[in-house]
Amino acid sequence: MSTTTMSNKTKVTVEPGRQDLTAVREFDAPRELVFKAFTDPKIIVKWLSPKRLKMKILKFEPKAGGSYRYAHADENGNEFVFRGVTHELKAPELIIQTFEFEGMPGHVALETTRFESLPNNRTRLVNLTVFQTVQDRDGMVQSGMEGGMTEAYEKLDEWLVDNKE
Repeated sequence: MSTTTMSNKTKVTVEPGRQDLTAVREFDAPRELVFKAFTDPKIIVKWLSPKRLKMKILKFEPKAGGSYRYAHADENGNEFVFRGVTHELKAPELIIQTFEFEGMPGHVALETTRFESLPNNRTRLVNLTVFQTVQDRDGMVQSGMEGGMTEAYEKLDEWLVDNKE
């Protein structure tokens, strides 16, 4: 992994008493490539999971009105399945979709992910996730969401370094 990649950090902001959290991460790659990594199933399976888990796509329709469903599996074969519906997809700048852990049905969050171009062919990703309640948000944070997100973005960093054109 390159030195510049190691300097990119995920900043997650969780304010007490609020139903949302914001994650910000910069990548040393052009916006179009970072966006593609979020919308191409062959790429997304390489990075969208914590390092100890393997990802398997069950359904993936990256378009407005499309849906997705994927599973993360641990070394013992335990699966953690997530699903959602894409409400808006505007390449290469915006994805709005729902997110739900099937292990806790009914706790649906709304994610807005923006991809901002930065100088020197870099990208800032800003993800705002709004939960139905403060308790839902706090439960997701306590389950390790921040660590999982950070590990996934580190894997994405590695993929981007190896696949810049």
